Amino acid sequence: MNVGYGVYVRYFKSIGVTFSLIVLIGTIANQAFAIYSNTWLAEWADHPNNNEPSTRDLYLGVYGALGIAQSLTLFATSIAMAVGCVYAARNLHNNLLHQTMRLPMAFFDTTPLGRIVNRFSRDVDVVDNILPQIMRLWIMMMFNTLAVFIVISIQTPIFMAVIVPIFILYYLIQKFYVATSRQLKRIESVTRSPVYSHFGETITGQSTIRAYCAQNRFISDSEYRVDFNQKCTYPSIVANRWLGVRLEIVGALVIFFAALFAVLARGTISGGSVGLSISYALQITIVLSFLVRMTAEVETNIVANERLEEYANVQKEAEWITKPVNPKWPEEGEVKFIDYQVRYRENLDLVLKGITFDIKGGEKVGIVGRTGAGKSSLTLALFRIIESAGGKITIDGLDIADMGLHSLRSRLTIIPQDPVLFSGTLRMNIDPFNAFSDDDVWQSLELAHLKSFAKGLEKGLLFEVAEGGENLSVGQRQLVCLARALLRKTKVLILDEATAAVDLETDDLIQKTIRSQFKECTVLTIAHRLNTIMDSDKVLVLDKGQVAEFESPKSLLDNRNSIFYGMAKDAGLVGQQVVYDPYLD
Repeated sequence: MNVGYGVYVRYFKSIGVTFSLIVLIGTIANQAFAIYSNTWLAEWADHPNNNEPSTRDLYLGVYGALGIAQSLTLFATSIAMAVGCVYAARNLHNNLLHQTMRLPMAFFDTTPLGRIVNRFSRDVDVVDNILPQIMRLWIMMMFNTLAVFIVISIQTPIFMAVIVPIFILYYLIQKFYVATSRQLKRIESVTRSPVYSHFGETITGQSTIRAYCAQNRFISDSEYRVDFNQKCTYPSIVANRWLGVRLEIVGALVIFFAALFAVLARGTISGGSVGLSISYALQITIVLSFLVRMTAEVETNIVANERLEEYANVQKEAEWITKPVNPKWPEEGEVKFIDYQVRYRENLDLVLKGITFDIKGGEKVGIVGRTGAGKSSLTLALFRIIESAGGKITIDGLDIADMGLHSLRSRLTIIPQDPVLFSGTLRMNIDPFNAFSDDDVWQSLELAHLKSFAKGLEKGLLFEVAEGGENLSVGQRQLVCLARALLRKTKVLILDEATAAVDLETDDLIQKTIRSQFKECTVLTIAHRLNTIMDSDKVLVLDKGQVAEFESPKSLLDNRNSIFYGMAKDAGLVGQQVVYDPYLD
């Protein structure tokens, strides 16, 4: 498949119209000065009084001026191309980053990580370092080739009779080679992604690999992927040699016909013109070879530009900001699900199948269910990580589907099951937008039972958190997320099995903190331990994506046929009987 002309147009638009015009006009002027300087040299050789000082000074002066003009136009063209390509690379990278950050979670669930890393590493490197250089050489070689044929045609006009057959032969060779080379480049790019992906996974999981003594298997897998990538690279070298042989033949034909026609027209053209024509013809092999290779290199490397633009055509999340929302929203925290349906991606089965329930403002609701019942899907739906397939969710009467994602997500708070931390200071992880004072941050740490730990750190709030919070325990990361939630203290709080990674004693402390600090807030708790939701106002029991039960814990426990009673019994919270054992007396 050919690279569309639109890719080239968008690339030169990224460079900028001004820089593109400077490059085009400068290259044409450079070639014009080069041709005229060589023609001027031929005229000097044919001049009858070329040894006279006055004639010599005149020709030397003009020849020197033409040389200076060539240097200036080449310098201006190179500067314009370099600066323009820097702008283009920056614009393409920023656009890729912006588009990637706006992609839905379904995209990241279905796209291998190595493929995304390949875009931001290899493809960006091509646009940064390789494409500008070969693009400049390609433009230069194209005008050099035109210059050769123009000079030969002017000196020996009969040469124009063989230009068309030579161009047809050259075009067929180029078309065949470029199409092959481009596809080989695409295959090589695709086979490189698994190398990056596997290497990244190996580095991340090196402790697990060592623990299971699986080093040899991972080394073998890595070597296989590298070897497979090299197998796809070798045909490119073979194709390059195939091209070289055929271009030598085309070059030899051009030299042959240029020399032949110069001999046939020996009585009508001067010796200087013959020398000029033959000297240009002798350049054709090198120039043609470079031109085809540069054409192939441009087409194969412009694929990187095409790949960077690819994510711009993937369906994005909803708009970040739409109509303004009342700054105090939500004031009550009333959450309603009305016949709500959702699926993770198109053509997949529904995971929530028309659920309907109403949570009053300030209520504490526990959400339970067996694995796959739809508990986490309900959380994702509240934040519109996955979009509705039917029905709606309203918070304080506003349909969340009509809101911008920033307006919605900034007014809700979640403490996730897997704590999320970023490389940076401890303070930045708690207050990323620097919206609160240090006193507020310390208070949130105290409420999260992390103040003594933070005080013991050498840099306190400026303690550097490693990427992903690797230098903190899982429980400490969870408490940092709790501190972040306590600082924001929005009207609706979602706990997605937030205490699954901490011990029972810390779990009790967290639960007490949540009960006291979020007393006036609506709290939805996806329960990992049923004892944490026993004091909730209501319990929502999900079963196969539907609401099975939605009542107070007491009512559900009084009903021995309820699903919740069965779960509590399995957890050992109800139905325990004391058996008399005489041996204990």
